[in-house]
Amino acid sequence: MEGLTISPTLIVLAVVVLYVISSIQILNEYERAVIFRLGKLLPQPKGPGVVLIFRPIDRIVRISLRTVVHDVPPQDIITRDNVSVKVNAVVYFRVIDPRRAVVEVENYMYATSQLAQTTLRSVLGQAELDDLLAERDRLNQRLQEILDHQTDPWGIKVSAVEVKHVDLPQDMQRAMARQAEAEREKRAKIIHAEGELIASEKLAQAAAIIDREPAAITLRYLQTLTEIASEQNSTIIFPLPMELMRMVRERT
Repeated sequence: MEGLTISPTLIVLAVVVLYVISSIQILNEYERAVIFRLGKLLPQPKGPGVVLIFRPIDRIVRISLRTVVHDVPPQDIITRDNVSVKVNAVVYFRVIDPRRAVVEVENYMYATSQLAQTTLRSVLGQAELDDLLAERDRLNQRLQEILDHQTDPWGIKVSAVEVKHVDLPQDMQRAMARQAEAEREKRAKIIHAEGELIASEKLAQAAAIIDREPAAITLRYLQTLTEIASEQNSTIIFPLPMELMRMVRERT
């Protein structure tokens, strides 16, 4: 054992090798590393691939560039026409500038979530219930524009906002069901009235044609007799020509 000595140079070299190995960080394709060196932000984020982090001089913050699907919790909203509803939505966003996402806001995930909730209540509170149910695409576009504008200083891009569910009170659902039923009844009555109008017009046209051609009514009698005979009815009908009736009326 007395002959075994370790050179100080070898010890230093081993320490340096271990330090370099521990400084190696591997970032995935969708990740970027925001590095603070002695508290100062480096000009450009690093990654993907192998990145050297020299601790304790450097501090690394990993940022994912993938799209985040955030489910906004249900919000109690009073619409413009004073209807209380509960609405939840889905926000799709991603980081486009990792440096601003770290420096400009403390927690961009939490900040975007809170902003989405307040914006959802503000925008939908200015809309009426019918617009909330029928013009959802326009409201989604409005929400996306507002959120994207407000999160732009944080390096966040909001790509889409979708109102997922609108929960109506039971009384309002029953009222809307009665309204829909009344609307359908109104349409049925209008269609029936239009059918009666068309039928009366056709009957008036047929009466005018029969008045000009007296023999037409006789042909109609014969056709009716044929239809009755096809049903094997025991009743026998003899049609009386209208010309004969007119001749009797003129002689009397």
